[in-house]
Amino acid sequence: MTHHLQAMLQTHPQPSTLFDQEALRACIEACFECAQICTSCADACLGEQGHLAHLVRCIRLNLDCADVCGTTGRVLSRLTQPDPNVVRAQLQACLVACQACGSECEMHARDMNMQHCAVCAESCRRCEQACQELLAKMTA
Repeated sequence: MTHHLQAMLQTHPQPSTLFDQEALRACIEACFECAQICTSCADACLGEQGHLAHLVRCIRLNLDCADVCGTTGRVLSRLTQPDPNVVRAQLQACLVACQACGSECEMHARDMNMQHCAVCAESCRRCEQACQELLAKMTA
């Protein structure tokens, strides 16, 4: 995805001056990866026989995080005349969703030895970091 995304960002007729282009690319990729991983983790949680009652919050946070990350990736992919306040709010929402989901999954990975939750927590932390870096590098 990196090559194609980078090519699209570089060839856009109205590249945004709101973002550092490398931080933007990294954040878009992290958001879409996290959306997919969180969706898969929710599905894996549903497959945990005998533990489902303990995983309801995790599944909810997985699905919320997947939706927020996917939306954030799409918002960031639209470069023509972005509103800095909207973008900033979306990045902050993504940070909050990744923090909540990552913390919940870390708990299940540690306490219940659920490796799919460990993978999800790592993806959430990468996305959280990418959002923080992009927020820090926004010019407006």
